[in-house]
Amino acid sequence: MVAAVGVGELIVGAGRSTPTSAGPAERFAGAQKEQEEPAAPAAPARPAGAINPEFPGLTTFRGNLTRSYYGEGPLPRQPRILWRYPRSGGMCAPSTDESGTQTWCGVGWTGQPNVIPHEDGRLELRFGAYDTNYHFLNARTGAQMREDLDTGDLAKGSATSDPDGYPLYYAGSRDDMFRIVALDRKRPTVLWSLDANTSVPERVWNNDWDGAALVVGDYLLAGGENSWLHVIKLNRGWTRQGKVRVRPRVVLTLPSWDDQLERDAPGRHYSIENSVAFDDGVAYFANSAGLIQGWDISRVLRGGRKATRVFRFWTGDDTDASIVIDEDGFLYAASELESFSPRSLEVGQLIKLDPRRRGQPLVWSVPIRETDGEKGGSWSTPALHGDMVYVATNAGGLLGVDRGSGKVRWRIRLPGPTWSSPVVVDDVLIQGDCDGVLHAYDVSDPRQRPPELWSVELDGCIEATPAVWKGMIFIGTRAGAMYAIGDVRG
Repeated sequence: MVAAVGVGELIVGAGRSTPTSAGPAERFAGAQKEQEEPAAPAAPARPAGAINPEFPGLTTFRGNLTRSYYGEGPLPRQPRILWRYPRSGGMCAPSTDESGTQTWCGVGWTGQPNVIPHEDGRLELRFGAYDTNYHFLNARTGAQMREDLDTGDLAKGSATSDPDGYPLYYAGSRDDMFRIVALDRKRPTVLWSLDANTSVPERVWNNDWDGAALVVGDYLLAGGENSWLHVIKLNRGWTRQGKVRVRPRVVLTLPSWDDQLERDAPGRHYSIENSVAFDDGVAYFANSAGLIQGWDISRVLRGGRKATRVFRFWTGDDTDASIVIDEDGFLYAASELESFSPRSLEVGQLIKLDPRRRGQPLVWSVPIRETDGEKGGSWSTPALHGDMVYVATNAGGLLGVDRGSGKVRWRIRLPGPTWSSPVVVDDVLIQGDCDGVLHAYDVSDPRQRPPELWSVELDGCIEATPAVWKGMIFIGTRAGAMYAIGDVRG
């Protein structure tokens, strides 16, 4: 069968985890007898809308703990480009990786900006870009609201603003560092940073940070390309001068791989590039070898010491898209098709999983085998809406799939690769393509192929995910710019 499940347990040490048994082959052996932990309030689970309704905004990639919140309507009806940042030229910088040095421009995968309403009526747009900077703009005008913060290398992926109202920004960079930035000083100020090379017992793959971190209570969950999930106690508070402060402590690090994966996928491509999801005390994440794990960290979030692995499933191929969790606790995952291994061909590239069925978690699967000449599958995080799940494909296009049966109801072809993750607000699905066109489709009737309502032409491939907020859409492209789209008001 395609399912494989194991459980394991880690005990929190001084800033990092240590296996309950000494040998690495026993790291994920059966759970040991659990010790009682002091009772404390449980972490929130499955909120409707934003993570914290008392602090509205789009504060992280896909907006909430389950990566299933897309912003707030209404959507524009006759959209136009309201502003472009920068007004001319592009956000570009050289960067070096295993392929050599090249110039990168704009905003890439996943690249969804944060949209933060302020009490004084201002609306702020926060995002990282390939010019190595974190940017902070007036979302209504495109003017700079704060100074940029230069990280020295590509500011990739998506970032997170504090959902509880603290003036804090949590973001990574290709310069190896994950940062906590204070936004209540004269200029953005780094309060604390974490080096991907030295924060874990063993860096396995890379030192970049692609995924958006998640704030759960006073804890931060962040996966790194170093192949580890980090659980960080923030200890947020205020100085005597009324400035925000943090006293972070890494209380748990969880490996993205296990002994079985090292046998099944020995190349050690175990990077975590997705944004961790969280439901009912369990953190879900996947890695570049296709291992999806669920770890019960509820005791750690209450100040305890133990984390237990409660879910394991191997897709057989690179799974960079974030896990999405529905209101009933089912998981949806999209995988790439690069190795064309027997396992990946058997499992499929869009899957629904039931983590309560540990022996047989696969509910349904959809093969996405069409390629761009080399690779198939999906880099896109699935979107849930009503009875449907939507996903974009690497070959170029959109799939509409019935959430209950896994039946593909319709396909729309678009210029690929379509890495941008779809978002759905007010029965309208927004999707970008690699010709630089942003499309809006009417998905109010799940039984029919959705008609296109409008499209807007931008410059450059759209890899990033759009952010929707009360009449405006914000999207970056690989041509070097961030755009605001909305109706022109007379």
